[in-house]
Amino acid sequence: MTSLPFAEVQLLRAEIAAAAARLIAQDGADYGSAKRKAARQILGESHGNEQLLPDNAQIENEVRLYHALFQADSQPARLFQLRTVAVQVMEELERFNPFLTGAVLNGTAGPHDDIHLQLFADSAKDVEIYLLNKNLTVDISESPHFKGPRFEPVETVSFLWRQEGVHAALYDLDDLRGALKARSDGKPLRADLAGVRALLISNPLTVQDHEEK
Repeated sequence: MTSLPFAEVQLLRAEIAAAAARLIAQDGADYGSAKRKAARQILGESHGNEQLLPDNAQIENEVRLYHALFQADSQPARLFQLRTVAVQVMEELERFNPFLTGAVLNGTAGPHDDIHLQLFADSAKDVEIYLLNKNLTVDISESPHFKGPRFEPVETVSFLWRQEGVHAALYDLDDLRGALKARSDGKPLRADLAGVRALLISNPLTVQDHEEK
């Protein structure tokens, strides 16, 4: 494929990132599928140039911008609600070392987002039995390991808590040692219960928006 000038590559990446952000904010698409669909919309079905695709950090920034421009009256309260429920379910699952991840942690969660947790336990079965004993309906699937594709996918349990969807990836206790690394931009990849409580306390604007609703 003919190489493009750097400025044109940057412009195409920005267009794709903005289009992907709309799909995420409006339809609840995941980052991977939103990125691919946006690329097809802008570059055509047969573009095949991975170098033109924006990274997830660029798309995340565009999601934040979309919320600020089009959902400023509703997204903060929605985020507060999800983080509040996340604290409640993490308190319930505290024995399994829960960590919050994803859009509810990084602040980009909108109307279509669920709560994503990572649990670190001696046995995945212990978590499943605990949830079933709480009379919860549990669906079981798999999620990619946070350490990358070289590692086996991990079992994931999905259930409703306070009418919000929760997806908890089940890791071994040994995985906890590698779970506290930050992203390349310094932002946390996951937060424990104390960290999520701190997010609620330290964001008075979100609290105010929630009370007004």
